[in-house]
Amino acid sequence: MASQVSAAGIDLAKPYGNKSGCINKNGQEVYAEDMLLLTNTDFITATSACTFTGKRVQADGSLVVKAECKAEGEEGKAPATFIIKHSTKNAKKLVIADADGTVYGEVSRCR
Repeated sequence: MASQVSAAGIDLAKPYGNKSGCINKNGQEVYAEDMLLLTNTDFITATSACTFTGKRVQADGSLVVKAECKAEGEEGKAPATFIIKHSTKNAKKLVIADADGTVYGEVSRCR
């Protein structure tokens, strides 16, 4: 996928993460239970690594992402869907949730 996705200002050209996610943006440097790292191609947590297989912009500007996820300690990959949207509290932050609406957390652009 060569095209940059910019869903109503959701630009994943630079990584987003929480504090521990941004520390690990160039590889696993520290272990943290709360790690969240979102890039143009992947969503990584402390226990799983998901590679995006498709992205679709919704009418409300949110981004629906299809992914294949490998969970720590499990064989194979499982399909997953994530919804990425701007935080209602802070427009510079993004909120990541799964298809059921379970929120993983808020992430900010890594420096």
